[in-house]
Formats: sequence, structure tokens, C-alpha cells
Amino acid sequence: MDPLSDDTIPFGEENTANSTQLPHPYVTFFHLFFRVTAVFIYFFGRLFTESFITLFVLIILLLSMDFWILKNITGRIMVGLRWWNYVDDDGVSHWVYESKKGSVQHRVNSGESRIFWAGLWSVTGMWILFFITSLFSINFKWMLLVCIALTLNIANLYGYIKCKGGNQENLGISSMASSFIFQNIGKVRETMSSLNNPPSSPPNIKPTGIV
Repeated sequence: MDPLSDDTIPFGEENTANSTQLPHPYVTFFHLFFRVTAVFIYFFGRLFTESFITLFVLIILLLSMDFWILKNITGRIMVGLRWWNYVDDDGVSHWVYESKKGSVQHRVNSGESRIFWAGLWSVTGMWILFFITSLFSINFKWMLLVCIALTLNIANLYGYIKCKGGNQENLGISSMASSFIFQNIGKVRETMSSLNNPPSSPPNIKPTGIV
């Protein structure tokens, strides 16, 4: 069976008629909610708690939910774009970039489209700014978090630019996002463990005299 034809969701057939109001207010809200909340907690979270572990875990959860919702829901509904992956019978991974075609191209709401791209570009730009500041302040703990945030945001941005540009299949930064996350899970766990369990000082052994 061709994975490209096995599509349980009728892509391009959503009710996205043009109107002066946002046809999908809840989708639009969650498109911005998780990504803006992650930035807010990164910027102001240290005013409420000094625990790096708490902030790290909370921001990673928000980034993960934002990545999944943006990739699987908001892009398809708000702008008629979708990128996804499948593995063929030979075990080769393929990345597919799709956009609405034909008459359904003009059914994307212009207001939702502007909100979608503004949220995508602006938040990615903010994480780039956070990376620069953490780099110059030599704050490696926060740099690790910012690198994960940048990878997820750039992966979605790259994927949707590819969809808009009409590229149907390519293996690029989208696959790098998944590889980066899974390859660095061990490093993240080691970092968090070292922060939770600082090295103990060696016992103070008094020298004994020679009898």
C-alpha cells in the first residue's frame, strides 16, 4: 500500500472559508499558547523559582506540545500546509511536504495565515536571541535548553517553508530535529543528574602517627 494514499484525514478539505472572523479561534489560540508560554517562562520563570530543573522540565514539555500541535494540527488547518514522514518497505525514511492544491488553495483564511506565520517567525527569532545572550554570558545550562528550543522551532519553520515552496519530498533539517533530540536525551539526563547530585567532598582523614 502506498503510504501517500493512506490518508485518514482528508487533507485540504477542512472548512476554511474566507471570512472577516477567524474560523478556527481555538486552533489559533493553541498555535500561540504553548510557544508564547515557553518563552514567557524562560524569560520570567526565575522570578518565581530558582530551580533550574523545574524550569527546564516545564519548558521542554511546553516545547514538545507546541512542536506536535504546530506540526500536526495548526499548520494543516490554518494555512493548508503539512509535512510528515513515512518509512517505505525497504526501511528508507521519507519526508513529505504538502500544500493545498486547486480550488482549496483560496479557502485559507488570510487572518489566520498572518497569525500562523507571525507566530512561527517571531518566536523562532526570540529563541535565536536567547541563544546569543546565553552564548555571550557563557551559561551552558540554559544554552542546552535554548538549543533544543531552536531545533524544534527551526524544524517546523523549515518544514513549512518547504511546503509553501512546493517541495514534495526531502530529507533535511526536519530529520535533524528528531536525531538531535534522541541523541541528546542521555546528555540531558546526565546534566540534570549532576545538578541534582553535586560531587561530594572527600572525607577528611586525619593522618595517624607511626607506632
